[in-house]
This record gives sequence, C-alpha cells and structure tokens, in this order.
Amino acid sequence: MTRRLTLALSAVALSVVVLAGCSSPTPTPTAAAQVPSDGATTSAPDPTDGGTPEPAADPTCDTIIPKSTADDFRSLGWSVSAESFRVGATEIDGGIQCKWGDQRITTDRVQVFGWAPIDDATAAAAERDLVASGWRREEGPGGTYVTENPAWAVGKDSDGYGMTYLFGDGWVKLADTRQSLVLVEGP
Repeated sequence: MTRRLTLALSAVALSVVVLAGCSSPTPTPTAAAQVPSDGATTSAPDPTDGGTPEPAADPTCDTIIPKSTADDFRSLGWSVSAESFRVGATEIDGGIQCKWGDQRITTDRVQVFGWAPIDDATAAAAERDLVASGWRREEGPGGTYVTENPAWAVGKDSDGYGMTYLFGDGWVKLADTRQSLVLVEGP
C-alpha cells in the first residue's frame, strides 16, 4: 500500500512539474460580443460598471484545472469532493473549492484547488482578514499572493509555501501550495 501511494504521489508531482512549464496567462475579457456554444450572442460586461465579469460557465472541479490533470488524478484512483469556495469564514458566491485524493484511505495527502469570481472590495477585505490572522501577503507578477504562515503549513512546496490564495483582476484562486496555483485555470 505504501509503495502504491508513493507511486501515485510521484505521478502527481511529475504532472505538476510538467504542467508548470505549460501554463499560459489567464485571458482578459474583451468588450466585443461573445458567442456561447449555443450560438446566441451576448455582450461582455461593461468595464466601467465596477462589477466582476461573469465567467463563461459555472466552475466545476473538472474545469478549473486542466482536463489532463483531472484525468491523471482519476487514473490513480482518486476522486474529488467539491464545496463552496471560502476565504476564511467568508463564502464567495459563484466559486468552487475542490479536494482531490484517495477517498479509500485516510490521509492528509490531497490536492486542493479553488476558483471564484470576486470584486475588488471583497478581495481587499479577504486579504486584510487573512493577514490579520497571520497569513503572509506578497505582490507578484500574477497578482497578490496570500499564503498561510509556514509554521502552520501541513504541506509545503519547494519554496516553502503552503496553502495560498492568488487574487487577480476579478478572480481569486486557491491551491494547497503556491506552486500548484499554476494548475488553476478557472472555468
């Protein structure tokens, strides 16, 4: 059982490393009309209204990460449990938080991914609440990273970061490590 778990975790780690080199920046919505798959035409949100753009589809555990990653997890016998996206005690409407792991055994070896639309005021309040609780805030090229205190982290990436939120323009991502954020694409 231990060898099988080690092989499974090695496969997951390898897929994270491989996919890290394949990431692309999150596309920015345009003001042009968008055509959904059903052929109807809709307008993009007005950028001056201060609201958060609506995602093209509701996020799911299979659409916020690459399909190949979800397929790899399933090939290892992993399943996923989904819940509402939360920042601390605050639920963020329209988001999802997913925990992938082997539900057949009791383990803390899981992968956590989340995505939610978020407006500027809610993002600022969430960041303040996390920092006030001991989390660390850093500005980066992709947005604002807020990471759990390393002393609390159950799992850390090679740079020492555990659970991390990334706040961007109209969205927030979550992963069990900062390096794993590269897998969160949004819907």
